[in-house]
Amino acid sequence: MANILVVDDELGIRDLLSEILFDEGHQVELAENAAMAREARLRMRPDLVLLDIWMPDTDGVSLLKEWAATGLLDMPVIMMSGHATIDTAVDAVKIGAQAFLEKPITLQKLLSAVEQGLARDQVKKAAHDAHTSQALPVSSSAVSAEVFGGTLEVAQTFDLDRPLREARDAFEKAYFEYHLAHEAGSMTKVAEKTGLERTHLYRKLKQLGVDLSRSKRQG
Repeated sequence: MANILVVDDELGIRDLLSEILFDEGHQVELAENAAMAREARLRMRPDLVLLDIWMPDTDGVSLLKEWAATGLLDMPVIMMSGHATIDTAVDAVKIGAQAFLEKPITLQKLLSAVEQGLARDQVKKAAHDAHTSQALPVSSSAVSAEVFGGTLEVAQTFDLDRPLREARDAFEKAYFEYHLAHEAGSMTKVAEKTGLERTHLYRKLKQLGVDLSRSKRQG
């Protein structure tokens, strides 16, 4: 479950995105302009922001630049627009946006972009935590991490020189294997722990190639 800030001046878009993300188990904050977005950004420290480009007071690209210049762009930001040009989308990505969604936004594209944005942020934070931890040996190309939970010990090495998609998949696989083993393979408990709906969880585990029978044996 993540805290997601949705910034859009259209009420219908805000309500639709909020409903979809809430159904996926996320906490959602809504802002209809840049002023409200600034206040929400400081108050809630979102895990991810969905930011509309065309808004009446300050456009989304300008707000993105402002956050980047003031050190507040420490979360994934996904830009949205129904009228932006390719150049605008490219500029937003150069500033620091994770992705760009063209309106009307389909359910599949929205969930995929949000999932990828959150996963990239998890990998980035894991790498940062490992570099700043005194207990973990770190090289320039890999992060080693040990997680202890009761009698369960999980050790996983993440190669940061790998392509982003491969590094993200490796992190997610280790994450779900840990929870599966800790919950003795119970999909219901893992779904509750990870904030995912069971059907989505099954699909994700299959995609990552997680061995469910092995997790039950470890449990």
